[in-house]
Amino acid sequence: MSWNPALDPHCPIGDEVDAIETVIVPRARDIGGFEVRRALPAPRRQMVGPFIFFDQMGPAEFLTGQGIDVRPHPHIGLATVTYLLKGTIHHRDSLGTDQWIAPGEVNLMIAGNGITHSERIDGEVRQKPQSLFGLQTWLALPDKKEDMAADFIHAGRDALPLLEAEGKQVRLILGEAYGEQAAVATPSEAFYMDVTLDPDAAIPLPSNHEDRGAYVLSGSVTVAGQTFDGGKMMVFRPEDSISMKAGPEGARLMLLGGATMETERFIWWNFVASSRDRIDAAKEAWRAGDWKHGRFQLPPGDDEDFIPLPDR
Repeated sequence: MSWNPALDPHCPIGDEVDAIETVIVPRARDIGGFEVRRALPAPRRQMVGPFIFFDQMGPAEFLTGQGIDVRPHPHIGLATVTYLLKGTIHHRDSLGTDQWIAPGEVNLMIAGNGITHSERIDGEVRQKPQSLFGLQTWLALPDKKEDMAADFIHAGRDALPLLEAEGKQVRLILGEAYGEQAAVATPSEAFYMDVTLDPDAAIPLPSNHEDRGAYVLSGSVTVAGQTFDGGKMMVFRPEDSISMKAGPEGARLMLLGGATMETERFIWWNFVASSRDRIDAAKEAWRAGDWKHGRFQLPPGDDEDFIPLPDR
């Protein structure tokens, strides 16, 4: 796509330092030689718009015969968004979906009343060394859609709008921004994009969403007079005019946000809900393990094992 005038930066004025509401430093956790950095939920901020969970996976290098093996597990009340920068992951779910995801593509899995899925690096792909670097986020479903039927949508790289201007490239993963609409519909108002900035290039945040945040993957950006390097998430106040400028080495970042939720959200394990009673019901359904007639089924082709309900 050709130059988009909406991508030209308009730098904020006035008390610029106060434009940043919250800075989040993700918690890092090693899960068997594979590091995950979690930015949401955070002690000072549970959500950014409907985004209630934000994980950076890797970067990691796997030797031949190694890879991730996330056994079948359940979800309710959310939509998972998987987006990779390097590597591939094999997704299977209880709807019968059997889908590999590659860099620049998006998997959107809507859990609704309940879904089970697994994520692995397996088959022929596992028979050679692999790199993996990506992001997995959760969108909390709005009240009226918590009990919707589960669904799965995959969009290839060519289906994601690509916006380019001087020194900047924006791939729109979800939602609406800068006058463009992503191919994958979201259950509520949201936007999510992958942004690459050349050295000293700048980009404004979309102004038509209530909640907005930015996560720096690499390089550095200056926002409201402060500089942030890779591994930081900034959350901004509604309606503030915000522009981000890359440092001398450039930057790659994820922009995200949308409308705030109508009511409180509770999180327990892989469940998100507007009430603790909904979570308790899902816990009992998974503990029962009635894969044939119960609320949850195991993914066809990956039904020999599953993650048991935690004790906590």
